[in-house]
Amino acid sequence: MSNKIIDSAQGHWLLAKMGKRVLRPGGKDLTLKMINGLHISPQDRVIEFAPGIGYTAEKVLALQPQSYTGIELNEEAASLLRKKIQGASQKIIVGNASHVPLGDACCDKIYGEAMLTMNADHRKSEIIKEAHRLLRKGGLYGIHELGLTPDNLSAKEKANIQHELALCIKVNARPLTQSEWVHLLEQEGFRVIDIKTNPMLLLETRRIIDDEGVFRSLKIGFNILRHPAARKRIREMKCVFTKYRHQMNALSVIAEKI
Repeated sequence: MSNKIIDSAQGHWLLAKMGKRVLRPGGKDLTLKMINGLHISPQDRVIEFAPGIGYTAEKVLALQPQSYTGIELNEEAASLLRKKIQGASQKIIVGNASHVPLGDACCDKIYGEAMLTMNADHRKSEIIKEAHRLLRKGGLYGIHELGLTPDNLSAKEKANIQHELALCIKVNARPLTQSEWVHLLEQEGFRVIDIKTNPMLLLETRRIIDDEGVFRSLKIGFNILRHPAARKRIREMKCVFTKYRHQMNALSVIAEKI
């Protein structure tokens, strides 16, 4: 990777290029809790918003749902996903999660991770509204996103965190408090049935080993050492995460279409 590409890459794609597979704020643990909360069965038609490199898709496909559809905006990611996801009832569509080219009530379960956070609040609502349209009544929607805590965090503190996050990860990230996430879901016709949280420790050594295993963690570390520009970017991200470690967390929410 050239220094120019490294300097402009979105944070999660930079980490993926360094070999990191688990790119969610609450780590593998919260991803698995979200999947468990969705109770995916062989009778379920499943849609994933923004599958990225396909880590969670692999876990979901192991449950053998009736069908799986990934909606991925990034064409490079979609191309790579199609090499992994090739079953007769499995497909990847290049498209925007706020305008999915599928019919109403066409699925039983939808989930997305670390993608609503990357959208402005009005766009979050559009994506949640689309999930509501795609789900059958009683269907479940799972999200795993970056949170802010406590619920009474001041507007100034929120703005500071969002500004520094946007600068370091090159994405206009807008995490919300737990009550704000719940409100967004409820106003679009969902009933929240489960919430779980984890610390946001994406770049802490213990979390990386837990998520990736020792061997892959060593490989990631070696790749970062080989790319000084990437090392600088990742250090900047970690500094911001550490600075706001008491104001940021990760949360998984399971909501039912009512």
